[in-house]
Amino acid sequence: MLKRIYVAATSQHVGKTTSTLGLVAALRQRGINVGYCKPVGQKFVDLGELLVDKDALLFSKIMDFRLASEIHSPVILGKGATQAYLDNPQAFPYREKILKAAEWLHRYHDAVVFEGTGHPGVGSVVDLSNAEVAKLLGASVIMVVEGGIGSTIDRLNMCTSLFREYKVPIIGVIVNKVLPDKAEKVQYYVRKWLDDKGIPLLGVLPYDRSLSDPIMATIKDAVGGQVLYNEDMLDNRVEDIVPGSLVEMHDLTKERNILLVVSHHRLCEALDKVEQLTAHVELDKSPLSGIILTRDGRHPNSFFTSVPCDEYVRKHRIPVVSTSLDTFGSVVKISKIEVKINTRTPWKAYRAIELIRQHVDLEAITQASCIE
Repeated sequence: MLKRIYVAATSQHVGKTTSTLGLVAALRQRGINVGYCKPVGQKFVDLGELLVDKDALLFSKIMDFRLASEIHSPVILGKGATQAYLDNPQAFPYREKILKAAEWLHRYHDAVVFEGTGHPGVGSVVDLSNAEVAKLLGASVIMVVEGGIGSTIDRLNMCTSLFREYKVPIIGVIVNKVLPDKAEKVQYYVRKWLDDKGIPLLGVLPYDRSLSDPIMATIKDAVGGQVLYNEDMLDNRVEDIVPGSLVEMHDLTKERNILLVVSHHRLCEALDKVEQLTAHVELDKSPLSGIILTRDGRHPNSFFTSVPCDEYVRKHRIPVVSTSLDTFGSVVKISKIEVKINTRTPWKAYRAIELIRQHVDLEAITQASCIE
């Protein structure tokens, strides 16, 4: 029979897209013909003929299906959409669009996984909260929450209440981003609370540092930068940040994918140190995945347009980004980046799939979501 699974989350940035991607791929690997849909989207990309939610675009690339906005991303709540709806709700047949997309997907797939948006109440302003959409679709819900004990249970209690109000069945809970040394304790106490509520704990996913690593393109946007060299290398991943004054304190013979954040007048000195520290081990590849070239932070529209001693940069094809921020301001901005899986980070998608397969009870999901 048809299976309808709706993946919701207690808030943004807890791993809803990661869990949805892993779930869709894992079900496919079990031989299930599974479709995907983001019924309500907020952040979209304009592909010319297509206007789709960015997550739908990601799924089409990773899962290799032909993307159709009316099927995989039927409702986009872009700028001004909520006010327009409140002024004239009859002009926006959102529910009909979602039902039409679901009808098509169910016709060609044995199971469909619907990805929610934001926290459970998002979309309420247009009568499309996550709970309302799940109810409309006749779907059962998987709730994703970030790992912990007290705060995790508090969020679950609040966020599952909306689905209970609409009498939407909850298949179970996935606890994400749990520190490995806390996993056993988190699993014990969260399961204990869920058992009292009659909700299964489907899995506890360990925190994986690699899923939080940004790429240079994301960092460029965070610091409001301009690319000076090697723009085609902005997909380089960044695992650590090193200020130019602290280069000597790092073991560059072992560390990789380092972002060097350095002022213009210290760049040559810092690159000389990098070369010296790596020369004796004869590294073919530079440990630097990118360079942020900083100013004094007092001139918001001031950028460098060239780089001194650029031989090293050219040789190793290191992307260099100029920012008007100072070094401290740049590091602060970068540290606040909320990293999401996207089409430029395929390694994260494949790691997410692996984590779901290893740590989530897929058998319980397929059985619980089956509608007779």
